[in-house]
Amino acid sequence: MSPASPSPASRPRWVLDTNVVLDLYMFEEPSLQPLARVLAEGRAVALANSATLDELARVLAYPQFKVDEARQAVIHARYAALVERQADGLEAPPLPQCRDRDDQKFIELAVTAQADWLLSKDKLVLKMARRRGSLGDLRILAPLSALALLEAEPTKVQPGTAP
Repeated sequence: MSPASPSPASRPRWVLDTNVVLDLYMFEEPSLQPLARVLAEGRAVALANSATLDELARVLAYPQFKVDEARQAVIHARYAALVERQADGLEAPPLPQCRDRDDQKFIELAVTAQADWLLSKDKLVLKMARRRGSLGDLRILAPLSALALLEAEPTKVQPGTAP
């Protein structure tokens, strides 16, 4: 880590839903590459567990993406090497339920791992942002909103702060 990088304890902790991971590492969406750089440079840490990594592997194999097995493996390995693995099976406190049950795992991971941000493009997950009080300090953001916060006040985007 470079001297300008924050210490591991002070780095913002993010949970990325599968669609955000796909945008960053499969589609390499140009508008979101600054988020990928923040993660690659260690200025923030992505959090994952077996359930979220398993979903990524499953989605990468969707036929509509036409991604061969070798590239699927490379994308999955690249992301898995980047994340801080969280323990599986941690019991989340009572949480509001997302109407899309497949996305509940990201909310539970973010809360149990004490993430600062949950980055999602899913409308049902983004609606959960209104329930912030019941999600502790977790902020649920669309990737472009997170990017705007990073660009507006990069030094204030730290754990426990609300830019």
